[in-house]
Amino acid sequence: MSHHHSSNHKDTQSILLIQKLLTFRPEISPFTLVLDSVEQGSDGFVRSVARGVEASKTNIIYISYGPLAPPSGTSTFIKARQKTPGAVKAEIASACPQTQRNLLIISPLNPLISHPNLNIATYLLSLISLTPQTSLLAIHHVDVPLPLPPSPSHQPPRAPSPRHSTQNDTNPYAPPPLHLLSYLATTILTLRSFPQSLARKRARDRAIEPPAFGLQENKEGIVSGMGANSYNVKDGAEGMVLEMEHRRKSGRSVHETYYLPPPPPSPTISITPHSSTASRSPATSAPSSASSPSAPFQHIIPLSTHPLFRPPPQNANESDKEAHGATFNLRLTDKQRKEREGVVLPFLDAQRPGLGGDYGGGNGGGRNWGEGEWEGRGEGGRILYDMGVEDLDDFDEEEDEI
Repeated sequence: MSHHHSSNHKDTQSILLIQKLLTFRPEISPFTLVLDSVEQGSDGFVRSVARGVEASKTNIIYISYGPLAPPSGTSTFIKARQKTPGAVKAEIASACPQTQRNLLIISPLNPLISHPNLNIATYLLSLISLTPQTSLLAIHHVDVPLPLPPSPSHQPPRAPSPRHSTQNDTNPYAPPPLHLLSYLATTILTLRSFPQSLARKRARDRAIEPPAFGLQENKEGIVSGMGANSYNVKDGAEGMVLEMEHRRKSGRSVHETYYLPPPPPSPTISITPHSSTASRSPATSAPSSASSPSAPFQHIIPLSTHPLFRPPPQNANESDKEAHGATFNLRLTDKQRKEREGVVLPFLDAQRPGLGGDYGGGNGGGRNWGEGEWEGRGEGGRILYDMGVEDLDDFDEEEDEI
């Protein structure tokens, strides 16, 4: 009963933590890194984030290096393609009010990482420090290959340049940009497809090799596997798996895996052609009274509590045994369990007081031992065994050595 209560308490704490992190408040997590892939994209997740953050009256600035339209609830939409990082930073600074909470969404982060004249860590930290109430949500596509750093042996010597150079130019032994961002981020969210995670879980339960999907199959022509992008607004959507790694201010890291159900349909928005500000329709200008900052994520649960991921009960029936391919019963009946408990083992006597030995005979060495004080003392692990009549045939007297 206590184990069940502690498990429920832990699940409640995990849900409260992820709902607090998904509000993207600067004092909780100023830099959140989202890792998506071809198997599970981040478009639906970003739409849910925008819906939840909009209800808390947060100014959302969407910096796009790929998407052509922002999600619903975006305050400012900046098209960053074919613009220098300095020009993009100037537009972001002009769109960030000093007295309002701001959320910067960069999608995707790959062009900035691949920029030849940019230190990505310094640049992102400068964006976060624009205002005291600014937080950053960066999307990174893990399936998009990054340019390799120059090899130290093949790098030609050159004179130092006063211009701002990349980290790989100044130090060829520097860590990869993604490793550096993972170190700087206060929260890392990895998105995975729910059907594919379920297929891997079933393979682990049967002790077989987990299946590969998409690019991991290494088959020509296959880019996306079966069950990919399950977090969409469509018939039969199954949600997605969200792996979280959060680093607290004390330095302790918290790891948890969640199940995020598919989101409801989001309203559409209209964008004026000569302005970078997205205008919402009158029907969606004001958030509904039922919405809250965590409304899109109010049904998120730990993955271990999902019915398809929940461990089987201990009193499994015959159908469960047949499903696991077992040809014999590994469990005891109630009668067998009672008979096992009634067996007297010889080493149990060594744990009882009053049997003599090193502790002073039957009265425990002249000391009146209290209740529970003899627990674990015994005879130092010595097994007490009395020879019975049936063991006399196996006894041989010791012979004197010649």
